[in-house]
Amino acid sequence: MPDTQHSSTLATTELDPTQLLTPRRKITGISAILLPMHDDEVDWQGFDAHLERTFDAGLMPAVNMDTGYANLIDEATRATVLGRSQQLAQGRPFVAGVFVGDQPGATFEADGYRRGIDQIQQHGGTPIFFQSYGLVELADDPLVEAYQTLAAECESFLFFELGQVFAPFGRIYSLDVYERLMRIPNAIGAKHSSLHRLPEWERLELRNRVRPEFKVFTGNDLAIDMVMYGSDYLLGLSTFAPDAFARRDAMWEAGDPRFYELNDLLQYLGCFTFRDPAPAYKHSAAMFLKLRGMLQSNQTYPGSPERPPSDVDVLSCIEKDLCRLMEESR
Repeated sequence: MPDTQHSSTLATTELDPTQLLTPRRKITGISAILLPMHDDEVDWQGFDAHLERTFDAGLMPAVNMDTGYANLIDEATRATVLGRSQQLAQGRPFVAGVFVGDQPGATFEADGYRRGIDQIQQHGGTPIFFQSYGLVELADDPLVEAYQTLAAECESFLFFELGQVFAPFGRIYSLDVYERLMRIPNAIGAKHSSLHRLPEWERLELRNRVRPEFKVFTGNDLAIDMVMYGSDYLLGLSTFAPDAFARRDAMWEAGDPRFYELNDLLQYLGCFTFRDPAPAYKHSAAMFLKLRGMLQSNQTYPGSPERPPSDVDVLSCIEKDLCRLMEESR
C-alpha cells in the first residue's frame, strides 16, 4: 500500500518554477561515461582517454552506468572498469553504479547490492544504487527500509529514480517516499530521470525546504536547463561533450549570457539523440565522439539498440556548430 504518513505539503497548483531560478550558481556536473567498443571488443584505450577528458573538464565521471551498458556487461568488465577508473582518478572523486539484474517478481537482493557497494568503495568510488525489480516492487515502507539497510553499508551514496522509458525496472517514487529517502543522513543526492519537469521542480522545492545540502541531479536529457532552477546533473548527454558542458556551467556561474546559446545547441543534441528508442543514445554518443576524433569506432555494445547511419549527417552539423561556439567562447 502507498505510504501517506509523510505526505508533502506542496500542492502542484502552488508551484511557481520561477521562484526556483538560481542565477550565478556553481553547478555540480556528473557525466556518465560511455564504454566504447572497437572491433567487437571494449576499447580500453578509448575508455581511459574519455575518462581523463571528463576529469580534465572538471566534471565528475560516473562509470558502470546505463551509458556504460550496466545492464549488459559481465562482472569481469564491471570490475575492470572500476580498476581502471581508480587508477586514472588518482584520488579524484568518481561515482559508480550498483546494478543488480533480476526479473519481475524477484525478491529484493540485498546481498547483491552489498557486494556492489563493497566493490565500488574498495576502488575509491561513491556508489549510486540502480533500481531493480526486487527493489521497486516493494511497498513504500519496506522500500524505504531497504534503502536504509543499504545506506548502512556506505560512507555516502546516491540513488536513482528511473522512468520506464529507460528501463522496465524503473520507478518514479511518490514525493512522500522521496522525502523519506532524502532524509537518510548519508544520502548526498539522487538522480531523477522521469524526463518531465514538474516532478523535478517538486523535488527541488522539497529539497530547498527540508534539506538544502541534498543534491537533485537531473537526468532529464530533454531539459538540461533544469540547472537554472537549482538542479545539478548526472547525464548521459554530457558524455558527448564534457568540455562543452563544463564551459556552459562556467558561463552560468559567471552570469555570461552566452550560456543560453550553448545550452540551446546542447539541448538540440539531446532532443535528437534521446528520441525513441531512448536507449539508442549510446550509439549516438559513439557516433558523435568518433566525429570529434575522440573514438576509433562508433560501434555499440552487443544487444544495445542502434541508430541509422543517416544520423551521422545531422550529428556532423551539430558537431561543427559546437566547435564554432566553443571557439567563439574562448
